[in-house]
Amino acid sequence: MTWNDAGTATTVDYKTLKANPANLTQYLTQLSSVQKTTFDDWTKNQQLAYLINTYNAYTLKLIIDHYPEDSIRDIGPFWKTPWEIKFIPLFSEKRSLDYVEHQRIREPGAYNEPRIHFAVNCASIGCPALRTEPFTADKLEQQLEDSTQRFLRDNTRNRYRDGELQVSPIFKWYREDFQKGWNGVNSLNEFFLRYAEALELSDAQRQELKNDNMTYKFLDYDWSLNDNLKGAMN
Repeated sequence: MTWNDAGTATTVDYKTLKANPANLTQYLTQLSSVQKTTFDDWTKNQQLAYLINTYNAYTLKLIIDHYPEDSIRDIGPFWKTPWEIKFIPLFSEKRSLDYVEHQRIREPGAYNEPRIHFAVNCASIGCPALRTEPFTADKLEQQLEDSTQRFLRDNTRNRYRDGELQVSPIFKWYREDFQKGWNGVNSLNEFFLRYAEALELSDAQRQELKNDNMTYKFLDYDWSLNDNLKGAMN
């Protein structure tokens, strides 16, 4: 992975990874060897770090298994999205990326962690950055916070402009996750207020959020592959 100059996005050398998959294959073997009983005995941070790493690593595998493609959405049969393909050996069953994200990471009552949306990566330019190191239990808070800050600082995807807050459609698709009381945050307004500095919001704009007078615009999502050979750097 390579960070852009602003430190807000990464791209992947899929061509090299496809030609030299040994390290990824070894890592995937380690992930898939975890038993459900072991997972259940872990702390919440250990579990969540593992699930995020599983999602991201198997997304890489999905891409290199079908590379070159212009977008992850080009993968799979026409009647099934790539996120529905069951190819991940998880707890002795074949699971899909959708399962890992929506039934595990976003499982109601399990983690209540909206910042995971800046940690899981769908191999697209519109996604938050794929970090250059795996998530770990002892650094999870720091890593999630850093990933969130980096994504919100990226004014190609989140900015105040033309009298409105223009943000990634991630906040539209998963709005409910930002309204469940994480750290006392019960609305998008409160979430954006928490990260007002990263969004470079003025005092007046922060007041708009406080007064519930902020207008939102959800930007288009760029599904192009985050491939460093295709000029994908932001």
